Amino acid sequence: MNNSNLGKNYIIRLSEYKNALSRFKTLGFVKVFSDNLADSVGVTSVQVRKDFSLFGISGNRRGGYLVEELIEKLNDILGKNEVQNVVLAGAGHLGTALTKYKGLEKEGIKIVACFDIDPSKIDKKANPPTLSFDELFEFIKKNAIKIGIISVPENAAQEVAEKMMSAGVKGILNFAPIKLRGIEDCIISYVNIELELENLIYFVNATQKSKKNKGGVK
Repeated sequence: MNNSNLGKNYIIRLSEYKNALSRFKTLGFVKVFSDNLADSVGVTSVQVRKDFSLFGISGNRRGGYLVEELIEKLNDILGKNEVQNVVLAGAGHLGTALTKYKGLEKEGIKIVACFDIDPSKIDKKANPPTLSFDELFEFIKKNAIKIGIISVPENAAQEVAEKMMSAGVKGILNFAPIKLRGIEDCIISYVNIELELENLIYFVNATQKSKKNKGGVK
């Protein structure tokens, strides 16, 4: 099956199933049922079985799924059975936080280099090293990097994306608050923290107003 044809929500659910299975494993579970996974992720057991059937994963009504085996299958589907090397453009506060976040390596994601235009941030001995932006293209080519993260100001994001794509990057995670112009064989995902917070604030305020209005009617 061509993974590029799968919906984003489907892939998100697979990741959620895997995380739930890791928790079950920590608790000593050897087997789980679709009902267990459904409750953990917030979907129906029918949805769980439907998602798994797309990749030929089947359980047993009485025996359920073997936790260890299912984690291995999901890791294989999600590309987590081998380390995914990633480059990051932008060594500001967000970029630095991402390089220090240990959760990425636990999931098989390794930021192998960070790039910035500010000479004062260049540190080739750091782990990962922070290199000049001028070295980005050659580094991606030499190391066959397929995934890039962008955490630069919005006025520089398009230039960074174009350089990444021209060097061979096939997937970009963009934190800059701007829609990027991509190419056909590159997948671009967006994380807009400000927008997410605005939405959250709106719905929290709307919920509070609704509760007050209901209280007023009484």
